[in-house]
Amino acid sequence: MIRVDNLVKEFGPRRAVDGVSFSVEPGTVLGFLGPNGAGKTTTIRMIAGFLKPTQGQILVNNINMLQDPIMAQRQVGYMPERTPLYDEMTVEAFLRFVAALRGYQGSERQGRVDQVLRSCFLEPVRHQVIETLSKGYRQRTCLAQAILHDPSVLLLDEPTEGLDPNQKKVVRDMIIEMGKKKVIMISTHVLEEVEAICSRVIIISRGRVVADNPPAELTRDGTRLEEFFRRITTTEDTNAGGL
Repeated sequence: MIRVDNLVKEFGPRRAVDGVSFSVEPGTVLGFLGPNGAGKTTTIRMIAGFLKPTQGQILVNNINMLQDPIMAQRQVGYMPERTPLYDEMTVEAFLRFVAALRGYQGSERQGRVDQVLRSCFLEPVRHQVIETLSKGYRQRTCLAQAILHDPSVLLLDEPTEGLDPNQKKVVRDMIIEMGKKKVIMISTHVLEEVEAICSRVIIISRGRVVADNPPAELTRDGTRLEEFFRRITTTEDTNAGGL
């Protein structure tokens, strides 16, 4: 479970996130959408415990992220937009390193690594150096580190960016399967991805929530999701900029 109450983040005079509130229950794949600069990544980083909010409360499985960040972060798997990989390591060595950081040792450590290699279809490249991997395998390696400790909450920032259609299908199928039991929150610009895998959509614009519905409800009048997104997030400022 994720619960966010009146979340605010200010960077100097700029308010990047402005009073965002929502909750997400297990079994939900949430698409978290917004134009560039809307506050998507900032919100996800705060939920993951990587940024401290200026104001507000974050609960992960009823654990307060601000009061007990270590325990709260144990509930979370986080895949940032820019894959944090050590290029000189092999895939298996990197995952063993992550498992050790998570506190796993001995046979349990290797068992976690072996399991996630299978789950993310990485066994063919387990001994390959990361810098030689294709974009698809790099993305799956980053996803593997996020799910290695079997978290109940997954935060995925642009998980299929740069992947070809076949690679996207593999990752999407994995997300759908994991989403049956977990809370999965996906930040993406790929609206077809949202329609394919998300059971709920939150759209933010200028740091505020402007829509929160299942995808089908947003398009039930025949409007395409892309059209709805543009209509609800386009402002006079962006029109003045030539959109």
